[in-house]
Amino acid sequence: MKFKVSSTKLFSQLQILGKVIVSKNSLQILECVLFDLDGQTLTLTASDSETTIRTQLEVQEAEGNGKVAFGARMLTDTLKEFPEQLLTFDVNDQNFGLNIYSDNGNYNFVGSNGAEYPEMPQIGESTHSFTMPAHTLLGALNKTLFCAAEDELRPVMNGVYFDLKEDNLTMVATDAHRLVRYVNSAVKSPEPANFILPKKPANLLRQVLAKEDNDVTVTFTEKNTRFDFGQSVVICRQIEGRFPNYNAVIPQNNYNKITVDRQTILNAARRVAVFANQGTGLIKLALSENKITISAQDLDFSTSAEESIVCNYQGDNMAIGFKAPFLIEILGTLTSNDINIELSDPSKAGLILPFENEENEQLVILIMPMLLNE
Repeated sequence: MKFKVSSTKLFSQLQILGKVIVSKNSLQILECVLFDLDGQTLTLTASDSETTIRTQLEVQEAEGNGKVAFGARMLTDTLKEFPEQLLTFDVNDQNFGLNIYSDNGNYNFVGSNGAEYPEMPQIGESTHSFTMPAHTLLGALNKTLFCAAEDELRPVMNGVYFDLKEDNLTMVATDAHRLVRYVNSAVKSPEPANFILPKKPANLLRQVLAKEDNDVTVTFTEKNTRFDFGQSVVICRQIEGRFPNYNAVIPQNNYNKITVDRQTILNAARRVAVFANQGTGLIKLALSENKITISAQDLDFSTSAEESIVCNYQGDNMAIGFKAPFLIEILGTLTSNDINIELSDPSKAGLILPFENEENEQLVILIMPMLLNE
């Protein structure tokens, strides 16, 4: 088979497909990208046996049809050095040898029989589905995925939980130190259903959806989830197990409430965190009338820092400790100009919320406190 394709378009797709591929796979052919030519349409597939992505490109002057797999790394390393031009791919259907002809040269290597490449997993029957704009799903993943855990003992926490109900879609992630709950009231389902999306395909979706303007159709069963958008399909195996009761851990009666400029408290926390103990990362927030005093110290190196910022505070004078990297990451993930912080007492979880939610959305982030030795 033979075809011509844009070097930059093909390279762009291979970069995304390469995020799925892992080295030293149990099946050597999974270190390759499958090329499937049918008419003027070239379908590219990559998989690690648990997550599979498929996308399509239109090619020119195509001759013949067929399937052949080529090493992803060699292809990507070759194409990244090309300026925009039409490349000619000439594949020997007998021995799967490939010749790539550019404006100034030619490159050749050997592929593998595409018929040996594993078939894309099928969703099957008894499915649930919903549709949402690509930018909305991307925003939801950006607001939740950072809280997903890396816990071998509790694998159900190593992803984002999708809880679909009749009146909304709730997405939750937690690492036991932080929890984020994102609710979108524009996405609905005739019957309740849920699944846990692992971190790897979730990160892959974030990269792919950043370039998409289409709606995303999500279809899932008890084992697999499929995302269809534009010319691309991502299908992955879910994390099996029961996700914790997330609503039960979110405190409801928080009488101490702060409204503060997000960037101001974020910058102050970053500066003060430099002086925190490297082992604990503890920073203290002392709250008084219309003021937050952020402080940290490292007794081992005799360093300390303190900074006060203006806020709107309603509540009792109190001090609470947080792990600086967790607090900074939460503040950096939020996008609103102002945020609300709600607290009950120094020993209970605090809530961080945007001052104004985006349309049809509600976001709540929980962060556990650290013990202050005072």
